[in-house]
Amino acid sequence: MTTKTAGKSAQTHIVRALLDRQRHTYPAQAGIRLRNTPAPLYQTLVLAILLSARIRADTAVAAARALFDAGLRDPRAMADASWQQRVDALGEGGYRRYDERTSTMLGKGAELLLDRYGGDLRRLREEPDPRQALLDIPGIGPTGADIFLRDVQGVWPEFAPYLDDKALDGARRLGLPASPEELGDLVERRELPRLADGLVHAALDKPLADDVRAAVTSSA
Repeated sequence: MTTKTAGKSAQTHIVRALLDRQRHTYPAQAGIRLRNTPAPLYQTLVLAILLSARIRADTAVAAARALFDAGLRDPRAMADASWQQRVDALGEGGYRRYDERTSTMLGKGAELLLDRYGGDLRRLREEPDPRQALLDIPGIGPTGADIFLRDVQGVWPEFAPYLDDKALDGARRLGLPASPEELGDLVERRELPRLADGLVHAALDKPLADDVRAAVTSSA
């Protein structure tokens, strides 16, 4: 179900109410200090792989934290870890339904990144079509590529505003325009990743969307 698109002033209030509730991006929740450097970019990729499974976002975030706490913060460490070490870390984070398959994908993906890009995703950024290049990485399908790009748009600004179909579903639910350009005009560029994650949260969590709309109505 969609909501009638609100006027510009109301849109701004809706976005502020949403950002008040989505105080951190998913990478920040996983303890990633996202910068345009190899380790945090790789960690964001790992989180995108975990988030793209049919599993709760908080479980994916917890599993990413567990992997990083186990020292698996870069492609070399991930590739050098045993399959069982990766499974154990995923299980520690509660990611048990997909732990064995995901362990295999993380190992193969790390090896591909080391072989093709020297473990540095900034080299992937230089590809003619970075999104297509992402799809070569085991565990990254169209959904995972979207998750990664919407979170790195703050450090890879050539992709901004990156608001994928799931984020646009959240925008419609909140009565916001389903246009990346129009949504991008409602926030500062540095807030785009948090807005994107907030809109996805609203698409997946109807009570959150209802709370945002109620907060705007009560303050009108």
